[in-house]
Amino acid sequence: MISARFGACALSFAVLVGGAAGCRRSAPPVSSATAVVTVAQPIPKQLTEWDEYTGRLSAVASVDVRARVSGYLQSTHFVEGKDVKEGDLLFTIDPRRYDAETARAKAETERAQAALELATAEAERAVRLVQTKAISAEEADVKAKARKGAEAALAAAHAQLDQAKLELEWTRVTAPISGRVGRKVVTEGNLITGGPSGATVLTSIVQLDPIYCYFDVDERSALKYRELARQGKRESALYKQIPAQMGLANQEGFPHEGKVDFVDNEISPTTGSIKARAIFENKDRLMSPGFFARLRIPGSGEYRALLVRDTAIGSDQGRPFVYVVGADGKAVQRNVVTGPLEEGLRIVREGLQPENRVVISGLMAIRPGAVVQAEPAEMKFPEPAPVAQRP
Repeated sequence: MISARFGACALSFAVLVGGAAGCRRSAPPVSSATAVVTVAQPIPKQLTEWDEYTGRLSAVASVDVRARVSGYLQSTHFVEGKDVKEGDLLFTIDPRRYDAETARAKAETERAQAALELATAEAERAVRLVQTKAISAEEADVKAKARKGAEAALAAAHAQLDQAKLELEWTRVTAPISGRVGRKVVTEGNLITGGPSGATVLTSIVQLDPIYCYFDVDERSALKYRELARQGKRESALYKQIPAQMGLANQEGFPHEGKVDFVDNEISPTTGSIKARAIFENKDRLMSPGFFARLRIPGSGEYRALLVRDTAIGSDQGRPFVYVVGADGKAVQRNVVTGPLEEGLRIVREGLQPENRVVISGLMAIRPGAVVQAEPAEMKFPEPAPVAQRP
């Protein structure tokens, strides 16, 4: 009875195993879905990479207008914050004291002139008298020396007169340069001090057109520029003016074109950078000294590069790569050497050819060697999606 049960169980197990095997043989094979990606060809372009720096604007010329003579400030002849021209009258210092000094010096000059004429006549008379032995030679020499002294006194009187006239002229404080004048530091009626030291500052003038932009270049970049110049790939600002572009904090891009006209002669041991300067036109006077600015200069020589969307660049342990779809429809991973952005597209220096079809959308759905369905598109910067408005 046991053997009969065992036989029935064995028969049932064989039937079940056979049925299961039959089910596996009849099921169709599973196929993976083909990924749909968007591809586009890189854009070839001759370009120069730009290195960006932060700079500060500075006036080409700046002058503190000081008093050269002392006295009471009598009047002001300019509007604060407006443009003035070289030679324009700015202030008047009370001139009466210097008028009197000029008159005194003039009178002293006339007295010295009269003394010289008298000494000259006596010296000439002494020459005639010494010939007839009416006077001694020693007395004639005294008359000649007296004439020399009168000539020196007249020269000193002329110098004092010139000094008096100069100080009288300095009572009219004029603009030493053309530019924009600041506020008046001293108001009318105050006593101001003149002279070579400790003179009172009356106002200031800055020249606005053109205008400088100073910036600091780090040591590594400075070495890179010199190496490029040595290889003949880029001009050095040490020997020739190079182009520069600049934009202010409220401006898009770099709308101002200028030149780098100065590089300092040493690296600062404190900051490890070297100071450079660019000059820009400022005809509309919108830029003022002290503004921060974004500035860029050529960071490489001109070369031919390819531009792709930044979204097409992947990273494998820090190494950038792109997927390229070949003629057989398979995605191939290509390691590339990238650069900065140019007009919204990423520069690819090495690793691509202009005819390659680069995957720009759908990177996460493919693997190297996978067969994909490629849909062509243009390699342009994608427009931002419109923002949905709340009801």
